[in-house]
Parts: sequence; structure tokens; C-alpha cells
Amino acid sequence: MRRLVGWTVVLSAGLVFAQAAGARVLRVGTWHGIKGQYNSIEAAIKASHANDWILVAPGDWKTHTVERPTTGHPADDFPTAYLLTKSGVYLRGMNRNTVIIDGTKAGPPCNRIKKDQNFGPKTKNGPAGLNGIMVWEANNVWVQNLTACNFLGGSGAAGNAIWWNGGADSGTATTNSIHGHGYYGSYLTATSTFYRNEHTAAEYGIFSSNWDGGRWAQSYASNFNDSGFYIGACGPFCNQTVNHVWSEFNALGYSGSNSGGYLVIKNSQWDRNETGFSTNSQEGDNPPPQNGACPHHRRSAITHTHSCWVLMHNYIHDNNNPNVPGAGLAGGGPVGTGVSLAGARNDTLIDNRIVHNDAWGISITPFPGGGPPCTGGQGGPGGQPACVWDSWGDAVVNNHFKHNGDYGNPTNGDIGLTNFFPNEPTDCFHGNKDPKGLATAPAHAQQMYPRCKGKMSSPSDTTPGGAQFTEEVACDATLALPLAGKAPCAPGDHYPRRKRVIMHPLPPARELPTMPNPCQGVPPNPWCPAGHKAAAGGFTG
Repeated sequence: MRRLVGWTVVLSAGLVFAQAAGARVLRVGTWHGIKGQYNSIEAAIKASHANDWILVAPGDWKTHTVERPTTGHPADDFPTAYLLTKSGVYLRGMNRNTVIIDGTKAGPPCNRIKKDQNFGPKTKNGPAGLNGIMVWEANNVWVQNLTACNFLGGSGAAGNAIWWNGGADSGTATTNSIHGHGYYGSYLTATSTFYRNEHTAAEYGIFSSNWDGGRWAQSYASNFNDSGFYIGACGPFCNQTVNHVWSEFNALGYSGSNSGGYLVIKNSQWDRNETGFSTNSQEGDNPPPQNGACPHHRRSAITHTHSCWVLMHNYIHDNNNPNVPGAGLAGGGPVGTGVSLAGARNDTLIDNRIVHNDAWGISITPFPGGGPPCTGGQGGPGGQPACVWDSWGDAVVNNHFKHNGDYGNPTNGDIGLTNFFPNEPTDCFHGNKDPKGLATAPAHAQQMYPRCKGKMSSPSDTTPGGAQFTEEVACDATLALPLAGKAPCAPGDHYPRRKRVIMHPLPPARELPTMPNPCQGVPPNPWCPAGHKAAAGGFTG
């Protein structure tokens, strides 16, 4: 420990805790028979200042107010139940599974009865929907050890359970707009039990946009019509880590639009989604493209290459579920795919276990979108109003494949890849193994492209089966491609289609462990009288 004037700094478990003199503990509800100073989370948030803790006792904390950040953009509407706008505030529940931030307005916690749902404030375009907890352009805010449920979509930018929002929709096609720096989210659960249609479905679970620096750990998300976890709109300056999370029963387990640079997703499980893991370039959440290259031409300490975007030590399995909520491009994710790299560049996938994904273990494709402008991409031929972002420079290294491709369509297997335009940098593959032999489309891709160097010709020129793989991805995703028209399906192709949306209950509490000691790091207070070992601040690693 070293002491600074007015501060105490302690290093613990990779986190740097720093307590400013005068930090307070604001307690909400009653814990072990001791009543806190506040009866509502809203009141404690309004009373908080930088470096304060907000501790929340177990309870079904239903929402009674709607807050909106001042965005400077009249068209933006972010209706939110709990809005945090002050930097350095630490919001922590005392038990992950019994502190429930509840989007329902009545009835049992997180119930699926229509009349009990909160569809958000009324607007001329219908109910706006509601976000759960939103951190708006406030640095180094922590949210920990609680469950958020049933925050539904609508006509506003809503339907997100827990959102670090650094200025959504404020970037341009060529310029980053990042107004949030640093966060920590751990022991979080995000879900929804209610589904009527995609317009009101819950959209994102745990969400970061326009943000630089942060860490998620020991968290879970399910039943979202876009993605359980999302990091986007941070360009080459994301600087975020995802560690020991679990995502299932979503359209996409993870989605990352235009998020690159230093970004590490590790030691996590992605299963029973439509698509397990997806990262992409597109004209939404500007600016494109998605590029995992290290900023300023640096080298990664993990890969020892120019690639700082790393997906490593994950278990990606059984992502064959069409019966999930799914809207827009996310709902068009190719069912049966473990990892989808769409317009993704300079990313590294290393030492992942990729099992029982019945279309492809890994799919590497272009991302088609509207346009122009086509920043980082290319326009459609013949003046078509379209943009295409090809994937290139992605390294797929030492991954372990087994039982992928069981739909049995011609190109299904462990790895499929294609690109639309010739003479681009290659993707590369080495050290990947399948007990029955690595199945790739094109065949022998690991022998053809062992190193991420040189140029790759378009599939119609030198990649046998490339065009067929492209057609099958489009058929699986049921999307129209700008360069191919309506999604084609060959007479013999068979991919499962959604029959009905099934909303799944949470796993047992024993599988979603709460913080072992919710008083750790908290200044002394009636709920945590033993004194503190450390107090909160930023983090490293």
C-alpha cells in the first residue's frame, strides 16, 4: 500500500482501488435487519456524488420513473429507469440473484404477463420502451452483483438491460465519437421473460457503445433479440476485456460492430444462440470498419503480432437455435454458426473449443449493407446503392473443432470463408484440429493460407466452392445480398427456420454465483462494519 494526499491506493486481484477522502456509502432498502438511508434506488442515485458507493439490499426493485440524458440531439430518445451521469459512482447489489432491477410494473418479479409489463412512456409513434441501468458519458462507473430483467424495446432507443452509453449514434462514417472512459461490470445477470413481438422485445443485455476502456466479468445474458453482450462504435480504441461470461438463447451471443484495437474476449461460454459470436463492419454504430489491428502500429503482448483483437479460451457450442427472439440484421444471423466474422479484419481466434455448431464452426464472410458512403468498404458494382466490407487478415490459430457441420449441406463444416473482391490480404489458418479431420470450405484452406500474408483472389477465380459457400450463408441467414439479390437456396439446402419464440428461464442460482463478499472494498458502514480493505476507483488489466 502507498498513501497519497487525500487518497488511499491498494492493489488487489488486478484492480486498482482508490478512495477519495469523504467517499460515502448510500444504502437502499434493508439488509440483515438494518435499514438504509434510502427507500429507492432513484433517490440514492440522485443524492450520489463522485466516489460514492450505492449499496442495494435484496428486493424486487420495480421502476417508477423515467429519466432521459441530455444528448444535444433532439431526435435521440433514451428512456431509462436508472440513469447514472456522475463519474466514479459504484452501484453494487448485496446479492446477485435477489437484487432484481425489474422492468415489470406489477406482479411477481420478472413475470411474463402482458398487463404487468412496462412498455415505457407513450409517444406519437407508440410506447418508447425502457432501458434498465444506463451509464451516460460518466467515467469509471461500476455496476455489480445484481439482476436486470424485462426492459423492453419500443419507438425509442430502448430495450437494453445495462448500458454504458458514451454517446450512441453520435459518430460519423469517418469520425469516432467516444465520451465514456473506464467501467467495471461484474456478477451481473440480464434477461427477459416477455415476448409478444420483435418491436417490444428486449434487445441487448450488457451493452457498451462509444466507450474507451472497461471490463466485464462473471456475468450472464439470455433471451435478447439482438445480442446478450455487445461492444460497438469504439473503432480502434475500445480497450475492453470480457472474461468469464456466459451468453445463451439470444439471436447473437455476442455482437461487436466496428469495435477493434485492444479488445479481448476470453474464458467464456457462448451456447444455444442462433449464432454464438459475431463481429462485423457496417454503417451502423459508426465509423466502420471493424479492425482488430493494434493502434499506432504496436504489437500485441498476447498474439505477438499486429492483431490486438483476441478471442481466446472460449467454449462455443450448440449454437443451432432458431427459436429465439431476433430482429433486423441480428435476427438474420446464420443459425448453426459458432463464430461469424463478417467484414472483420485483423482479428485473432486462438485456442477456442468450437463444438456442435451444425452449419459452421467459424464463418468468415463479407458484410453487405446499404450505402454510400462505404467507409472502409467498397460500393456495389454497376452503381448499386450498396456497400460491402470484405474480411481479411484474420488469424484462426490452434482452435479445437469437433462435430460441426451436422446439417450436412455441401459446405457445412469447421471453417468456411469467402470474399467478394480480389487481391486483398489473406486470412490465415494454422494449428487447428478436428479428430475427424478439419473440414473447410474451400477444401484444404489451412494448407492454402497458413500465413496472413500475400493476396487472396476472389472465390470465383481460385477458390473452389467459394461461391457455393456464399450462397449457403445467404440461404441460412435468409437475407438478401446486394450483389446477389434475394437470398438463394439450392433445392437440396436445409437450414432450420424459427417455428416459435421460446423464452428460457434463468439457470439455477448455483450456476450464477453471487459475489463472495459484497462488502469487499466498501468503506465502513452499518452494513459492512468490519472496515474496508480497499475502496473503489479504476482498474488495470
